[in-house]
Amino acid sequence: MNAPNVEKHEFQAEIKQLLDIVIHSLYTEKEIFVRELISNGSDALEKMRHLKLTEKNIFDDKLDLEVSISTDDTANTITIQDFGIGMTKEELVGNLGTIAHSGSKQFLQALKEGGDKSANLIGQFGVGFYSAFMVADQVKVYSRSWKEDETGHVWSSDGSGSYEIEEVEGQRRGTKIVLTLKEDAKQYASDSTIKEIIKRYSSFVQFPIKLNGEKVNTIDAIWLRGKSDIKDEEYTEFYKFQANAWDEPRYRLHFSADAPLAINALLFVPNENPERAGFGRIDPAVALYCRKVLIDSKPDELLPEWMRFTKGVVDSEDLPLNISRETMQDRALVQNLGRVITKRFLKFLAQEAKKRPEAYLEFFDKFGFFLKEGVAVDPTYKDELAKLLYFESSAQDKGNKTSLADYVSRMKDEQKEIYYIIGQNRESIESGPYLEGFKARGLEVLFLYEPVDEYVMSNLREYEEKTLVSADQGDLKLDDVPQPETEGSLSDDEAKGLCAWLKETIGDKVKEVKVSDRLVDSPAMALSPDAMSAQMRRMMRQMGQDNSMPAEVLFEINPRHQLMINLNKQREENEELAKLITLQAFDNSMIAAGLLEDPKDMVTRMYDILSRASETK
Repeated sequence: MNAPNVEKHEFQAEIKQLLDIVIHSLYTEKEIFVRELISNGSDALEKMRHLKLTEKNIFDDKLDLEVSISTDDTANTITIQDFGIGMTKEELVGNLGTIAHSGSKQFLQALKEGGDKSANLIGQFGVGFYSAFMVADQVKVYSRSWKEDETGHVWSSDGSGSYEIEEVEGQRRGTKIVLTLKEDAKQYASDSTIKEIIKRYSSFVQFPIKLNGEKVNTIDAIWLRGKSDIKDEEYTEFYKFQANAWDEPRYRLHFSADAPLAINALLFVPNENPERAGFGRIDPAVALYCRKVLIDSKPDELLPEWMRFTKGVVDSEDLPLNISRETMQDRALVQNLGRVITKRFLKFLAQEAKKRPEAYLEFFDKFGFFLKEGVAVDPTYKDELAKLLYFESSAQDKGNKTSLADYVSRMKDEQKEIYYIIGQNRESIESGPYLEGFKARGLEVLFLYEPVDEYVMSNLREYEEKTLVSADQGDLKLDDVPQPETEGSLSDDEAKGLCAWLKETIGDKVKEVKVSDRLVDSPAMALSPDAMSAQMRRMMRQMGQDNSMPAEVLFEINPRHQLMINLNKQREENEELAKLITLQAFDNSMIAAGLLEDPKDMVTRMYDILSRASETK
């Protein structure tokens, strides 16, 4: 028999079905109930704070505006209490019975439509409140309204189909929720477990959250404060807390916007790049919040993949969330939010590169790979990212770098191409034959050392209407330039005759042999007939993916070089030796081009040549 003042209310059959959805299907993690109940308490406290500005007669007016949580692992309970506006008996029935009060059809429609309708249910005693039944066998809600002439009541239910309301004496203003936990949810009666959940989801709730008397949320949501009011130490403290970092941030970007979306964002660039240090691929680390409540600590779809090195927080009131706060329904809006943030970040980097170039180059040295990755794989931002790239070049001393814009500013008036070459390092590039023609013509060449640079250039293709061209490209045409006269240089007919003989001697390995208009000091060079660089081929071979290695290459000779002059004579006087020298010169050029797959024959041949050269007469 129920006590005389206890009222029992039966849920309708449809409501049982909806409760089953909320308890078993709507949330993916049971621990979410802590976030939901704290958020409800925070909303009640916020309403109380506003009421204090407009109302004179408030019951229990001396109470602190805070959320108090206590755990009892002996009784297997957790209690969450706020000193907010509280609820009357009618409000308990209406708010905690939101589903029943609004009708099952209306709720199902709101759940189906999502968007603003479902977002409006969040933060109310309603669906979020019912997440408590995921972990509790019994839920009791003690509440007393802020109105002085009201009394306190307790609402209780086991979530099976009914709830009871009873008047109680001595209740303080606000709401106290007592959960008797299920057997498989006893961990939520643990102080350490709840503390970790609070720090993960509710660290930035604007009111104090006390767990067993200790304040847990000690870090302020500084992204909502004005920049002029925040000290550098506060930014650093927040960065270390949010990013779980030990270092100080290299960069920070703090901004807010009202259009096209309401955004408050605080992004950091760490001092060090963990991927560069060999710690593997890092996960996204810019957390997404809605009104200071964590929605997703690692949102995959918010920012582009190449921005994964950034840390921080993005908070937007405009996000339409699903009923459980856990999934963004309007992905287009989230992507729009990400675009706004990404463009602001790129603008910020461009400003830093201009204002503090030395500091920016230090950043680029450690994080430039991510920007290059963006150019290579993300067409949306490749043009903006290209402006942020820096490379060594033939016009700069070793260690100095130049941007593409600076390269363009130094170009000759008639020049239409930006030249680059990919190699293992500067020394290997400068010792090779491919720069000679460019030096002779006063043309600058960018030096690229990383495998990703090949993808960068092939995807970028042009910059400021200037075509990007590899300096070791086989079909490259350069303007004529006077060549230095060398005693005994081959005539045009002699050079053509030698080319024909070289083609016949080398055979199918070479597609064409011709006189070079690029060589100055080197005797010969091999060129790939397609646009794929030597470094790219080496990398693909190492990965076992290069099945397109050409059987033919282009072979260019320098008719002014003594080796070619001597070879032309030797083919008439000692053809056998001339053939050995030819094949050796060809393999040497193949090594320089990174095209030689198997050096075994070359080594054997070299010993043969050395033996012949060492013969005594």
